[in-house]
Amino acid sequence: MAEIFFVDTTPFVSNYFIDPKDHVYDWKGISPRLHYINNLLLELESGFRESTAKWKIVVGHHTIKSAGHHGNAHELAIHLLPILQAYHVDLYINGHDHCLQHISSTDRWNPQEMKFYYDGQGFMSVEMTETDVDSKFYDVFGNAIYKWSTSKLISSAM
Repeated sequence: MAEIFFVDTTPFVSNYFIDPKDHVYDWKGISPRLHYINNLLLELESGFRESTAKWKIVVGHHTIKSAGHHGNAHELAIHLLPILQAYHVDLYINGHDHCLQHISSTDRWNPQEMKFYYDGQGFMSVEMTETDVDSKFYDVFGNAIYKWSTSKLISSAM
């Protein structure tokens, strides 16, 4: 029914390698960075090709698009986004900006794509069936502050 792919997005962010003053990482096994990223993307594509799941969900730490403090991760838009689009990934779920937001498209950034923004802490729940995904965003007190749903038709085998 659903397959969830977790992607290590930190190596995509070049600032962590160029100017690591506020970030200290153990890059053993990551360097050379571009080799690591290429292998990660090849493995991800292989997983997408082999997947028979109706729903494909990718989870990463960094944003591809965001109206939050850290903003867009341009490296993810360059390297990861085209693969997500090519394999028709249904959801990309991330953190990093410490806010709640729902952006309806992964195409070029347009503020009208912002369906919901909450500049506060909270969490999200996702309930899935074969045909539907229902998600809710909650504030820190557990109050549902936004709901979103999407559906897919069931294709019948002939």
